[in-house]
Amino acid sequence: MTTNNSRLDVIDALRGFAIASIMLLHNIEHFDFYFLPAGLPDGLKAVDKVIWNSLFFLFGGKSYLIFALLFGMTFYIQYHNRERRGEDFRARFAWRLVLLLGFGLINSMFYHGDILSIYAVLGLALIPVARLSNRWVLAIAVVLLLQPYAWIEFIQALPNPNQKLGDPASWAYFGIANDYFAHGSAAQVWWGNLTNGKMGVIRWSWENGRIFQIPALFMLGMLAGRKGVFKEDSQAFWLKVLLIASLVFIPLYLLKTWPEAWSVGQAVQRPLLLIVTSWSNMAFMLVLVATFCLLFYSQRWLAIFSPLGRMSLTSYVVQSIVGTSIYYGFGLGMYKYTGASFAMAIGIVLALLQRQFSVWWLARHSQGPLETVWHRMTWIGSGTLVQAKN
Repeated sequence: MTTNNSRLDVIDALRGFAIASIMLLHNIEHFDFYFLPAGLPDGLKAVDKVIWNSLFFLFGGKSYLIFALLFGMTFYIQYHNRERRGEDFRARFAWRLVLLLGFGLINSMFYHGDILSIYAVLGLALIPVARLSNRWVLAIAVVLLLQPYAWIEFIQALPNPNQKLGDPASWAYFGIANDYFAHGSAAQVWWGNLTNGKMGVIRWSWENGRIFQIPALFMLGMLAGRKGVFKEDSQAFWLKVLLIASLVFIPLYLLKTWPEAWSVGQAVQRPLLLIVTSWSNMAFMLVLVATFCLLFYSQRWLAIFSPLGRMSLTSYVVQSIVGTSIYYGFGLGMYKYTGASFAMAIGIVLALLQRQFSVWWLARHSQGPLETVWHRMTWIGSGTLVQAKN
């Protein structure tokens, strides 16, 4: 028995675009090893600053949201395909998330900023809402996007708004990580990432509101699937999204960029800044998605990203393995020599190589190597052969 093999090309291309943008960000960050090389000429430092600020403006805090949106969309496709056969996909999806957690933990050995393991845990939120009406799913997503815990912190801070706050707890973990990134063996890095690094990333995700934002995007992606907004006849929808998201983003970005203009104490400013930043990133993510979809329908050359998108799991894990081997001390140690401009050049080359590998592989196989393992393990014990590309 086979699932419906139809898939929306724009989804593959958009997922590939997100992978490429993540590759660029991870490279200029030296895969979370923030280090400014000594002795760079002033002119190159200026160029590096422009590149750093530009890439983070475009993709920082947005690319992973695109991934989350498409994760929810993919869940809908899989759930809907099984529902049409009178089957309930939710138990199989839970097992699929267990498998994703395994991939995520392997990836976390190389790159502690791994998002797969976090998606695997938070993806469980889709199971109880899968059969709810659109109105209820949207309401739950909106509540999560409002960042409820940050509002609790804001209210708690009101009696003493000028209270001095300590550094976020995640910083201590990242400070420890910098030492083994620079001087540790491969084994020390892998163990450190799975223990110290993983705890730091979980705490950082909580401190920055991603624990609420990610499942909200999963649900919005599921709703996007129900509404069919990624079909080619949805240009009017995406034009409206582009206009509204742009108008919302501008004031939020200004507020986020100059929080000192708020004239409030630190205890009040921190949760408010988290809220504004998460909303700003959400708005600009929608600008990116809407722009990409509108261009894709008229500029089919954007399909060049599709091979990366069809092999997004493989591409994501491979970039962690290769990237950390390039920048960390146990490998080539390029963190010592590369500012943002050189690191971006490396990222572009790696993205092009990944894309060409994906083209070569998909000419011979229906799925990427890790996608094939994930798919076969998902349906193990089902007694049926299920061929699906999502």
